[in-house]
Amino acid sequence: MKEEIVEALTENFESHVQQTHSGVEFWFARDLQYLLGYSKWDNFLNVISKAKTSCEVSRYEVLDHFADVGKTINMPKGAGKEIHDIMLTL
Repeated sequence: MKEEIVEALTENFESHVQQTHSGVEFWFARDLQYLLGYSKWDNFLNVISKAKTSCEVSRYEVLDHFADVGKTINMPKGAGKEIHDIMLTL
């Protein structure tokens, strides 16, 4: 892969990083879903499931890196809807 492409992808990835009140960096899975080219949430959940298994096999605590959260999205006419999301850390 060309260096410019890698740099652009890294910048795009880093532009979506969030931070908790205590300073922990994380990404919302729904943001990464699109960055990684997954159009369907269910397909990306399969990837998340495999990542959780890998985490377990590596003897890391899954709950330290995959936190289920609710997230409110804006709907038409000013309404909001809560959807499932996952906070992902390194």
